[in-house]
Amino acid sequence: MKKLDREERERLLPALAGWTHDTMRDAITKRFVFVDFVAAFGFMARVALIAEKADHHPEWSNVCNRVDILLTTHDAGGLSQRDIELAGAINAIAEEQKA
Repeated sequence: MKKLDREERERLLPALAGWTHDTMRDAITKRFVFVDFVAAFGFMARVALIAEKADHHPEWSNVCNRVDILLTTHDAGGLSQRDIELAGAINAIAEEQKA
């Protein structure tokens, strides 16, 4: 897996609603807020299943109804296509959970 170059980042990142590029770590981050802890934990469980299947695991934390996620590809030394794909899947899970 190769690290995304500047042009790839500029092309791909705008499609990821709510994700921010962390230039210090060459990663993307997003905070998800839910109605309560149970909803946040349920979201994390669903994300864990797809992350495990993709063999690409987020760095995250959970406090009450919030889940903060950071995605980067350690083997590539920064942001890769795997992060973009996982972020898209995570956004889809969050949208499904809102419905």
